[in-house]
Amino acid sequence: MTEPVTRRTPGKEPRISTGVPGLDDVLCGGLTPSRLYLLEGTPGTGKTTIALQFLREGAARDERALYVTLSETSDELRAAAATHGWSLDGIDLYELVDEMGLDPDSEQSILHPSELELGETVKDVIARVGETKPDRVVFDSLSELRLLAQNPLRYRRQILALKRFFAKRACTVLLLDDKTSETGDVQLHSIAHGVISLDQMAREYGSERRRLRIVKMRGIKFSGGHHDFALETGGIRVFPRLIASEHHAAFDPVAKSTGSAELDLLLGGGLVPGTNMLLLGPSGVGKTTTAVRCMKAALERGETATYYLFDEGLATLMTRAATLGMDLRPHVESGRLTITQIDPAEVSPGEFATMAREAVEKRGSSVVVIDSLNAYLHAMPGEEFL
Repeated sequence: MTEPVTRRTPGKEPRISTGVPGLDDVLCGGLTPSRLYLLEGTPGTGKTTIALQFLREGAARDERALYVTLSETSDELRAAAATHGWSLDGIDLYELVDEMGLDPDSEQSILHPSELELGETVKDVIARVGETKPDRVVFDSLSELRLLAQNPLRYRRQILALKRFFAKRACTVLLLDDKTSETGDVQLHSIAHGVISLDQMAREYGSERRRLRIVKMRGIKFSGGHHDFALETGGIRVFPRLIASEHHAAFDPVAKSTGSAELDLLLGGGLVPGTNMLLLGPSGVGKTTTAVRCMKAALERGETATYYLFDEGLATLMTRAATLGMDLRPHVESGRLTITQIDPAEVSPGEFATMAREAVEKRGSSVVVIDSLNAYLHAMPGEEFL
């Protein structure tokens, strides 16, 4: 019996969350449901982690989730999830290759292996989807399917057949590709509704930098270009590229005191909200002291501040400020002052921009100090356009 085709009104589809913090912002709301998407990246970039976050988000919303794997076992997937503190309860894990597939007696020799194995693989996927009726599906990975197909035309036809099959069942599908095929194989880019590309770059110093880019996404607006992301315990977090013009807030542009009457006189009344002040000078002239004095004046008015420390240790800054009669500890203890020490080459530009944005938008910081600009630039090696 043929199942009825699920029809949706064009332009009326809701958006669904990917389950990855920051990625929905890059996609300006999330994914269009009931579409097929390609998630590509070399081994180790975080494809499986994003896939698991995508399915866990669905399970948390009482959606049916299916993970079809040709490359990893169920035990390996559960172990990987456990490292993040996750449970895969509510997610159906289906291994297409089991012990029978490794049995020499089960191999056939009359037909070419690809003629039988690819057909059986696709048939197994269709059967499992028919049984579980999932809302979200992950297929990991396409490399094995591509090898079984033997030629690009047959591979493309099978992917098209799977796309139509999933579309009729209102499934949102994530296809994983580890890009181990020959260079220039972009068969899926034209078939998939959207393509998300992951990459990681080893740097001469510090940890590798991970980036994400939306190659294409039909029918929706998204933020283009590269976006940094971090793969840590607890999953992947994407740091959307900061576009200043998208963030506006109303404020009173009246100058506020720096805490020094003489400096206020030089500045025409003090520091004006919504502006930047650059303190220039050789080492030892008092740049940090001036910045701390201006920040402390704001704290004494009841404002909130954030201090990013690149040049020296936190203990050194606190001790020096206290020696000069500007004890910062009470403000730190009250929660109105946050001092963050940044380690060189450990934070990407996107992550730092997100930290500064959250300091302003979530913690309400009216004063942000970056000490120093040169150290900030040197902490991002290889970023000649920063």
